[in-house]
Amino acid sequence: MTSWQTFVDQPCELGESPFWHPVEQRLYWIDIARRSVLRADAGGAVERWELPQEPGCIAPAASGGLVLGLRDGIYRARQWGGELQCLARLPHDSATARSNDGKCDALGRFWVGTLYEPRDQAAAALYALDARGGRAPALTRMAGEATVANGLAWSPDARILYWADTSSHRIRAWDWDAEANQLSNPRVFQQMPPKPPGWAWGDPAAAPYGGRPDGAAVDAQGNYWSAQYEGRRLLKLSPAGELLAELPTPVQCPTMACFGGADLRTLYLTTARHGRSARELAEQPQAGCVFALRVDQPGLPVNFFQD
Repeated sequence: MTSWQTFVDQPCELGESPFWHPVEQRLYWIDIARRSVLRADAGGAVERWELPQEPGCIAPAASGGLVLGLRDGIYRARQWGGELQCLARLPHDSATARSNDGKCDALGRFWVGTLYEPRDQAAAALYALDARGGRAPALTRMAGEATVANGLAWSPDARILYWADTSSHRIRAWDWDAEANQLSNPRVFQQMPPKPPGWAWGDPAAAPYGGRPDGAAVDAQGNYWSAQYEGRRLLKLSPAGELLAELPTPVQCPTMACFGGADLRTLYLTTARHGRSARELAEQPQAGCVFALRVDQPGLPVNFFQD
């Protein structure tokens, strides 16, 4: 395993939702705070597409273009920078909630978790949008009891679904019937320790803090790679929840990893600088950049939206 390299040195405010497009050989990701989608070729040349609302997540579509989770709903763009067609409104008050982490399952449904911005109750949920075969898009609520939805991923055999609530420092898992799209047997996959009271970055008197679960990816062996926001680390967890590796990250706030490159052995990592202190940014000027790391075990390819 080599060291982290800077893949894109133009920092985002809040980078998220990366995926590697195998046909285009490009990395896609979003900047939530700057309301934009970005993509870069293998050489790191970046294109930016500005949006009318904050994006929470994106995924490629099999027939071309993207599907996007925006603040108030799920949208379809047939081409880069193209017109946005609303497929479904999310059933929340967009003044206090928005879409957050999401991606497509192996059968082509688009899943979106939400974020409840007051963060004083578990009012976020997880939804799945099915538009396969040209059917009218149907949105189904799949899970709840969360405040900041994150960490969505599936096992390689598509039998287990993982979903995190960043605020509670908890990653849950369910058994998943892919054909019927039903979840069962909910359990806690990993519970991280809470943030110590009064913790602040750079405070030598502060108790140690390992961060809280943000976005995630699963590799070909079924291991779950969880970005630990404010923890400056990426955790590699076995399907049984055992800690296999802890990878320090170049900046304090990693947000999500994905596997890419021709062999799916390049781990790309988005990060954030939004809301960080001037002192932290002075010491970590690359906060918000995209980093890359070569790893031994390949990841899973991105799933495409089917419509």
